[in-house]
Amino acid sequence: MIKGVIFDIDNTLMDFMRMKRASVDAAVDAMIDAGLDMKKEAMVEKIFNIYWKEGIEDQNIFDKVFDKEFGQVDYKILAAGITGYKRAKEGHMTLYPHVRLTLTELMKMGIKMGVVSDAPRLPVWLRIVGLGLHHYFENVVTFDDTGERKPSPRPFKKIMQMMKVEPSESIMVGDWAERDIVGAKNSGMITAWAKYGNQFDTKNSGADYELDDIHDIVKIIGDINSGKTAK
Repeated sequence: MIKGVIFDIDNTLMDFMRMKRASVDAAVDAMIDAGLDMKKEAMVEKIFNIYWKEGIEDQNIFDKVFDKEFGQVDYKILAAGITGYKRAKEGHMTLYPHVRLTLTELMKMGIKMGVVSDAPRLPVWLRIVGLGLHHYFENVVTFDDTGERKPSPRPFKKIMQMMKVEPSESIMVGDWAERDIVGAKNSGMITAWAKYGNQFDTKNSGADYELDDIHDIVKIIGDINSGKTAK
């Protein structure tokens, strides 16, 4: 019997990488307009190289690129980049199709819902509130809450404790097989891979279920709870 569903947020509920790429593109365009002497493609590549190395949530990414490439920060260009980034971010922070429908149906079914994210607490809540999902999620675990990232068992155990559900009563929905799926499986949870959010060209997720659309989770839970699927 499934009593609780735990979601990752980035590339599971929202199209995070679409937002990130659009925001960086806009930031670089703004920096070039402010006097940055570098081709757009080269600057975008340098920004993402540092993102991949130091974390996609790095809040000082442009400063680090300036320090590395020019040895100092040009604050006029930096300010232009930050402004361009924020404006584009607000316009591109969108849910995947059928997310709100799915969450509403799960709520009507009496399913408890939570979020586990590797991002810091404030950015996670800014996304949840900005996307209008704060009425669905009271239980949220971020990196700041455990000091460990998935696939560590600590975030999964903490969210289940908060939701008062057992591993066998819980299903984890996430896009990152090596973190979301592995960590949840090792914690005894049922797993569903958000295939639609795949950013790593993953071929075999190792999950119990694969979702082409987030709304698929409604039928999966319905089947499990009605005894049609043995889980």
